[in-house]
Amino acid sequence: MWSTAREIAAGDVVIAWMTRDLIQPLVITQGGELNSKYGYYRHDELIGIPYGSKVRSRNGKGFIHLLRPTPELWTLALPHRTQILYLADIAYVTAWLDIRPGSKVIEAGTGSGSFSHSVARTVGPRGHLWSYEFHETRAAKAREEFTRHGMDDIVTLAHRNVCKDGFTVEDTVDAVFLDLPAPWDAIEHAKKALRKDRATRICCFSPCMEQVLRTVSTLNDAGFTGTSSFTGPLISRPLRPALTERLVTDITMYETLLRPHMVEAPPPLEKVGSVSARLQVADARREEKRLRQIANARLGIERRAAKRKADEDADEEGQEGKRARTGGETGGDELVSPEDQARDEAEALAEIHPTPVPAASSTPAQVVHSAASLEEETAAEPRKITLSKAFPDVRGHTSYLTFAVLLPVAASGKPEGSALAATEAQVCYSVTDPHGMR
Repeated sequence: MWSTAREIAAGDVVIAWMTRDLIQPLVITQGGELNSKYGYYRHDELIGIPYGSKVRSRNGKGFIHLLRPTPELWTLALPHRTQILYLADIAYVTAWLDIRPGSKVIEAGTGSGSFSHSVARTVGPRGHLWSYEFHETRAAKAREEFTRHGMDDIVTLAHRNVCKDGFTVEDTVDAVFLDLPAPWDAIEHAKKALRKDRATRICCFSPCMEQVLRTVSTLNDAGFTGTSSFTGPLISRPLRPALTERLVTDITMYETLLRPHMVEAPPPLEKVGSVSARLQVADARREEKRLRQIANARLGIERRAAKRKADEDADEEGQEGKRARTGGETGGDELVSPEDQARDEAEALAEIHPTPVPAASSTPAQVVHSAASLEEETAAEPRKITLSKAFPDVRGHTSYLTFAVLLPVAASGKPEGSALAATEAQVCYSVTDPHGMR
């Protein structure tokens, strides 16, 4: 799949990463050009550049990253021809179907090829994927992409109506994935394609619960059952028996997480000594500021008193002192000397800002020492720089994933065509809000 060389060559498929929301697949051709709002780039200048390079535009005002394609990047960058499966759903389906290197898988409903690329990488050259698409134009486009991406040896694509004509293989595959409008019409054909010498799995993708109920009923009639463990033995060691699969006798609903990670990590807790020292430093600075305000207020009172005294000395009548008149014009006239007024202002200021009583547990020397220690600790801590952030949202859509297992006759102890008394298929519910948040 895709090129494994270190440098980009002509004919390679690269992913032009511009922003998280703007990712574009690009086929490098001689004389080709890429023109976007992030700059102008000539394909000839991209040839020979290592994958993962940051390339600046010709005018130097923009840049892009050229990445090697992966199934995850292709899912985000592919041209949408149909609704696709996104990363969270693909990983869940791959795990539950127990798809591994060497597995043989059937996919009905190729669509845009998102799931096909992930399965092709998982099964590898020892495995194989048979993909079927009903729409002829979509099938031709998907075949062209598979050929360009070097997947012809792993993927066999057929334009076929599997609900009517069935699949092209029998007793061959380990897992079947049905992304069809009516998956119940293809279940009997899928049963013929699954291997009978081991436990095999099937998954049906449906957008509404009515389809799920009909699919589950058809799976029961076809002899499928449910399981809560992965296919195959959990322990495979000499002299120790393998653990068998455990059956589930009800429909189990799974709702995917709104986010696959924590968007904001809680900050680490600070040491008690560091918090105490910072509080002491803050109290000391606040007290220093208060004392400075008191001193400035007293200085202002003294200056006003001196000015009044100078005015008194310059009074021609030689009065004893200039008196300030208080009260309204209609009230009594009470005369107050400047000295009494200054003393009253100082007492009122002292009542508002009482003189602090130093705590017995903190002396000025201790406060200074704490401030110095806090500054040293702050300077010693390395400065944190955010280089990248995880996606806060995950693309997806409302859907139901129905899982079931077809056991061999010897393991199930029942004829393959018998129906179970209870519904034993497992259903996974994958939900997304209208804004695309998982």
